[in-house]
Parts: sequence; C-alpha cells; structure tokens
Amino acid sequence: MRLYGVTGWKNSGKTGLMERLVAEITARGHSVSTVKHAHHSFDVDQKGRDSYRHRDAGARQVLLASRNRTALMTELRGAPEPTLDDLLAQLAPVDLVLVEGYKRDRHPKIEAHRAETGQPLIAPEDATIRAVASDSAATLSLDRPLFDLDDTAALADFVLREVGL
Repeated sequence: MRLYGVTGWKNSGKTGLMERLVAEITARGHSVSTVKHAHHSFDVDQKGRDSYRHRDAGARQVLLASRNRTALMTELRGAPEPTLDDLLAQLAPVDLVLVEGYKRDRHPKIEAHRAETGQPLIAPEDATIRAVASDSAATLSLDRPLFDLDDTAALADFVLREVGL
C-alpha cells in the first residue's frame, strides 16, 4: 500500500493541504483514502440517533449502512489505541493513502508550516519529513524541497513521484 503523510503543528494548514491533495490526486484518476489522527476525544455520532443508542448501550462496534455509504464505529472501551498499521489493514485497496498526523510514525511525510503559529519546523529533526510546504517557504533554508503551502499541483506532483504513481 502506498502511503504518504501530512504532518505539522496545530493550525499549520494540515487539513486544508490534505483536502486539496485528495481533490488534486483523485482528479488525476488515482483512488485515495485518508487516515486522520485526533489527539482528543471525538464523536462521529449524534446523541439520540439509533447508532448512538446502540453504542451507548455497550456495543463494541456499530456498522451503519445505506445505499450511499457505510460507516464502522469501534468503541475501544479501555483497549489500547490501534496503531497506524492496524488501521491501514482495515482499509480497502486504493492507489494512495494520505495520513494526517501520526508525526512520530516512520512513513514519508510533508510538513505543513505556517509562520503565524510561531512553531518551529519539525523537519530539521525528522528525516521522515521529505519536504516542507509553508506560507513562508522563500524565507526558509532546508536540506529538502520547499513548496509554497498553496501550490497544490506541485505538492501532488512531488507526492506522486515519491510513491511511484
């Protein structure tokens, strides 16, 4: 499975970059899935809905299905958080999986960076970051490719070259 990540600090532009990359790469005819890591508790279900009621009653997994989509929710109930590899094993085959977050995992990544956050670059200390996409790329100096954060086409070209597509 071809895998590429987007990482960076909070408010660095990761989600916007992911969204643009998915749109660009799928427009080029490739199938893409995504994995997003959340550091906080989240709920994809709505209180009072049937699926919420099933989960709230104690179901370990709740599978919703319609003619348009399916969604499988797994309640960990104290079990350890699954690893990225565990989660990838659950995905259907696609040309490329884009991963947002998981900055400590060892897959190749692009770092999203916005100067206004005041956060330092992660890239100088992390060899898995193969390029940086920044709103201040012209002012940065690194030993790897630098892109403008909004240059989606060039970033997509880079990722597709990196994974051999």
